Amino acid sequence: MPYITRPLRQSDYNLFPPDTPIVIDNGASNFRIGWAGESDPRLGFRNVVQRPRHKATGETVTIVGDHDPTLMKYFDCTRSSHRSAFDSNVVYQFEIMEYILDFGFERMGADGSEVDHPILITECACNPIQSRSKMAEILFETYGVPSLAFGVDAAFSYKYNQQLGLCYNDGLAVCSGFTTSHVIPFIYGEPVIEACCRTNIGGYHVTDYLKQLLSLKYPHHMTSITWDKVEDLKMEHCYIAPDYASELQLFQKGSKEAEEKTRCWQLPWIPPPQEEAPSEEEVARKAAIRERQGQRLREMAAAKRTSRITELENELQGLEFLLQQLEHVAEHEISSFLAVTGYISRQEIESAVVRVTQSLRKAKGEPLEIDEKVESPSAEKFQLLGVPDNMLTPEQLKEKRKQTFLKTSSEGRQRAKQKRFEEELERERQNQQDEEKRLENPERYLEQLRAKHRELSEKVEQRKRLKTNGGRTNGNQNLSGGVGRGERLNAAQKERMRLLTTAAFDRGKGEDTFGARDEDWQLYKLMSKDDDDDDDGLDEDEAELSRISTRLQDIDPTFVPKLDIGPFQTVSDLPRFRPLTAEDFQIVLGVERFRCPEILFQPNMVGVDQAGLDEMAGISIRRLPMKDDSIEERITNSILMTGGSCLFPGMDARLEAGIRKIRPFQSPIRVIRASDPILDAWRGAAACAAAIGFSKQTFSRQDYYEKGEDWLRRYRLRYSL
Repeated sequence: MPYITRPLRQSDYNLFPPDTPIVIDNGASNFRIGWAGESDPRLGFRNVVQRPRHKATGETVTIVGDHDPTLMKYFDCTRSSHRSAFDSNVVYQFEIMEYILDFGFERMGADGSEVDHPILITECACNPIQSRSKMAEILFETYGVPSLAFGVDAAFSYKYNQQLGLCYNDGLAVCSGFTTSHVIPFIYGEPVIEACCRTNIGGYHVTDYLKQLLSLKYPHHMTSITWDKVEDLKMEHCYIAPDYASELQLFQKGSKEAEEKTRCWQLPWIPPPQEEAPSEEEVARKAAIRERQGQRLREMAAAKRTSRITELENELQGLEFLLQQLEHVAEHEISSFLAVTGYISRQEIESAVVRVTQSLRKAKGEPLEIDEKVESPSAEKFQLLGVPDNMLTPEQLKEKRKQTFLKTSSEGRQRAKQKRFEEELERERQNQQDEEKRLENPERYLEQLRAKHRELSEKVEQRKRLKTNGGRTNGNQNLSGGVGRGERLNAAQKERMRLLTTAAFDRGKGEDTFGARDEDWQLYKLMSKDDDDDDDGLDEDEAELSRISTRLQDIDPTFVPKLDIGPFQTVSDLPRFRPLTAEDFQIVLGVERFRCPEILFQPNMVGVDQAGLDEMAGISIRRLPMKDDSIEERITNSILMTGGSCLFPGMDARLEAGIRKIRPFQSPIRVIRASDPILDAWRGAAACAAAIGFSKQTFSRQDYYEKGEDWLRRYRLRYSL
């Protein structure tokens, strides 16, 4: 919806005589107010109210209609939104309606709250008496209006176009407004309210449907698809299809005609700066710089390694010299000598020698060897291990078992440490070899690494699949030729299964005596042996695959590791990201152009089980109290479309085709659009209020106090003045 500027305050209010009526077109979308007899309203603004808080003072202000967005930045609108006084074209929020009337009368130039002019205000067809009574109460008691009259907006529009010669005395007014649509028949110039028809579908629902479709189609641009922008797109690009099904097939086939009917909305987009491809000299210069940097890093690493080796050698020489000095120290002077050196015992110095030696071998890249000196402290520490049991006391036997456990644990930890160190050395050696190969030919090395990764991935997946489903593939074939788990078990696994099945019944006649003898428990040792070479090979392949994947992640930025989600599922490669282009910021309007306005004729598309405009016309004609074919023909010969939703291109042809389907063959049907579907209602009301007999059609404030609400129920304005 286009931005509506704040209307200026009128300065000629006091120039009009008190008997000049004020005409108000109180529509669900816009509020228009002006003087009777004029061609255009003085003021027009959106019929909404917003009450935000000022960011600086915290004071709540009331904003009627639209305002400048540059001024709205000073208000906190997060907790406040536009509110309308209407619900399906019926006023029910009279507090909001009072704000709108205050603003309208103040902009017209009225001083204070007193309005000393008659009022003609529009309402919807068959407006509830409660709404009309409350509106009269506000105008009479709050503003002191001397007299008041109500009229239907669609009837005023029809009468105004009748004066222009576009429609006849008998006809049909099809009014499609903001939230509702009405069809009102006219006989002898007066509307037949008993035969009118209404549907709760209007321009609001068309805009809302278009916004939903675009938000679902372009979820990444939902912030740009605002209500006001969608309203503009609707009024600019939407149209009514002559045949909805044929139009859908046209877009489904993707013909050239469908491409011509497609519209594109380009969102703001700034292209990223394009980087020029580097020249060969630049590439060579960067390669030389990288080579020099790599050489410098290698030299720094070599110097650091040499310095580390020198430090360890000096430390080892110092420890060996300390052990030599300790040999010449008397027994009673050892404690004082060690106190000066910082060590507690000779064993601690020997342990330090072993540690420094291991570190020195690691720094030089030599394989680790278990020093024989380690056995000497062990022999001194575990003295009871070499003594026979019959020569020991019970306390010494307990100590011997304790020493045996400690020695076994110590040797196990030493072996595990040695194994980890050897594995680390092997990995470093392999990584060093891989790095040398990569430096020789990076492209060839990367290609070989990718090929090996694919080969190992397929191998590991196939073996996992065979291990899980017994050799079955994704189809129903069995690659191993068997049909179950037993045919793929090796000899060790079959032996364990045989022991499990026969262990409980190998004693007597089915009697469970397993565990009665100590020899039975030897079966657990046999069953715990795992000679499955396949599992060992699978673990080795998985470790190698993990190493290659880590290597590829380090040197290949485009490598995406494959997720392991199960033996029966596969994960496709993740999508590669590409730079955004102008097409990514385009919103294409194709089938949405005619699909959204189609709900005016097929409300069931948005879940409203009601009749469309063409069907409503047939219902109103059937409801006429006079069953005369001549009247029906005169009515269908003068069908006027009015209201904001009648501005869609193709509306008149589609409405005529729909009505022709429900009318007899060769019935006269003429559908015309109002001269101005939006302002004709106010202009017709202004012409009616300027007529000589209008004062007799109103009821005064005194009549309201005397006759009350019951008289308002029977009130009806005559439009043929």
